[in-house]
Amino acid sequence: MLRSFIAALAFAVFAPAAAQEVFPSRPITLVVPFPPGGIADITARPLAAALEKILKQPVTVANKQGAAGAVGMASVATAKPDGYTLLVALVSVSVIPEVDKLFGRPPAYTRDQLVGIARLNADPPMLVVNAEYPWKTLNDFISDPQSKSGDLVYSSSGLYGASHVPMEMLMHAAGLKMRHLPTTGGAPATTAVLGKHAAMWNSPPAVAAPHLASGKLRALAQFGAKRLADFPDVPTMKELGYDIEYYLWTGLFAPRGAPADVLKTIGAAVAKAVEDPEFKAAMAKAKLPVAYQDAAEFKAWWDKDASLLAEVVKKIGKVEEKK
Repeated sequence: MLRSFIAALAFAVFAPAAAQEVFPSRPITLVVPFPPGGIADITARPLAAALEKILKQPVTVANKQGAAGAVGMASVATAKPDGYTLLVALVSVSVIPEVDKLFGRPPAYTRDQLVGIARLNADPPMLVVNAEYPWKTLNDFISDPQSKSGDLVYSSSGLYGASHVPMEMLMHAAGLKMRHLPTTGGAPATTAVLGKHAAMWNSPPAVAAPHLASGKLRALAQFGAKRLADFPDVPTMKELGYDIEYYLWTGLFAPRGAPADVLKTIGAAVAKAVEDPEFKAAMAKAKLPVAYQDAAEFKAWWDKDASLLAEVVKKIGKVEEKK
C-alpha cells in the first residue's frame, strides 16, 4: 500500500514536468501587419528561413494587413502568449496607440500588450525632391519663401505614418508650412513626387535609390545620426543644424505574458539568425542595414523612441482622413 502511494505521489509530482511542452514543438507564425513587398515583409521572410534552420520547426509568414497595420498588430497583442505567434512590425507599432488616444477611441492594442524580442534593422528616411525643382540642398529649400507659404505639397505613405512623422518633426524644427498629401504607401508617395503632384517626401533609402540613380529625384538630407554608406554625399539633419533623429526600424515582438524561457529561446535564435549569411545577403540586396539589438537593448530603444513619437503625434493633432 505504502509503495503504491509513493508511486502515485511521484507520478503526480513529475507528470506535469514530463508533459510540459518543449519549445518549439510545432510551427511558428510571424505576422506581418502589412501587404507583401514592404520593409516588414522583406525582413520577415529571410528571418523566417533563418529561424527554421535554427529552431528545427517550420516558421511561416502571415500577412494580416488593415487599418495601417493595426489589424495585424492587434491580432498578435491578443494572441495566446506561448511564443508560437510573433509580430514583425515597423516603427508605426508605437504610433497607432497614440493616435487612438488622441482621438479618444478604444485602442486597437496598447504597447503594454507586446514585448520586444529584438530590433532587426533601423534605416533613416531620406528627404527627396523632384529633381526639376531648383533646390540642391536642404538650406536652399528652407530659405525659399515657398517652404513657408503653404503652397508646396509633400506626400507620405499615410496619415501619422512612418514618413509623415519625420516631416512634421522637420516642419516644427525649421518653421516650415506645407500641405500634406497622404497616400496608401511608399510606391504612390514616390509616384506623387515623380509626377510633381508633390514636391517631396521622406523615402526609405531603398525605395529612393533607383530614382536617385536615374536623376529623377534628389536627396537633400537624411534623418540618421551618421551618413549612410550607400549615400555618403547626403548629409544628416544634425549636420545641417536640426536636432532631429528618426529611423524606420523593424522589430520582432511577442504577446506579453510569454514564458521567460520561451522568449530566451527565441531571442537566442534571432541573435544567430541575423548572422546567417543568407539573411545578411537578403538585407544587403534590399539596402536594409542590419541594426540588431537584443531584448534589453531594444526595450531601452523602444521606450525612448515611443516617447518621442508620442510627442510628435500630439503636435500633429487631430487630422481626419478624407474619404
